Amino acid sequence: MQTAIPSRRGLRPVQRGPWKQSSRVAGRGPRITILRETHDTPEAVARSLEIAGGINRFREPNYRAVWGWNRLAWIGGKFTERDPNTGALFREVVELRQEPKYPAVNRWHIEKWLPPETYGSPRAWWAQTIEFEGGRNIPALGPYPARGEYEHCFTLEGPHGEFVQLTPTVAEHIARAVERSRRHPRSAGKRALYDREQRQERAYDAYAYDILDDAVPAFHKQPFVSVL
Repeated sequence: MQTAIPSRRGLRPVQRGPWKQSSRVAGRGPRITILRETHDTPEAVARSLEIAGGINRFREPNYRAVWGWNRLAWIGGKFTERDPNTGALFREVVELRQEPKYPAVNRWHIEKWLPPETYGSPRAWWAQTIEFEGGRNIPALGPYPARGEYEHCFTLEGPHGEFVQLTPTVAEHIARAVERSRRHPRSAGKRALYDREQRQERAYDAYAYDILDDAVPAFHKQPFVSVL
């Protein structure tokens, strides 16, 4: 079975804000407090997604909607923190922490649940995600997802990146569209593409024949019917 270990590229810490800096604590640098806008998923939206996508083996929905700032993911490694006002180095620390999973923190995201076997065995997970930082091993992607994990499916925004409000109808439409695409046979898609190419070739042949055959009138004075 092919396993899918999430790429760490999409999980690197993003710039968070707005920031607040509190008073200096004795013997330590300034403490930084993070304020973030969070939103709970409306019950009507959650229900629409459950109806559209069903539930998994753990009796949890196969699809869910999450607000960007609410969606945190484990990431381990060395973190460099700087003063947001001066840019001066505040500290470097090696640890496992939770950071926003998606760069678009102020948008709604639709996620699909993947079973734990998608990520391979626990042994394979640790072998592929353990990193050595600061003299110790640290799991770069956190613990093994023994109950599976929700992965990105769709970011809700307009064609120019503008904010789009999440509604039950929109959520249900997205979930059903994803399910339809999963059930659509790949062979049928290839066949449709092949048929389209054949039609384009026949149309071009007729066009080229008409242009290049200067010796006689177009189509040899015969009636022309396009057959698709």
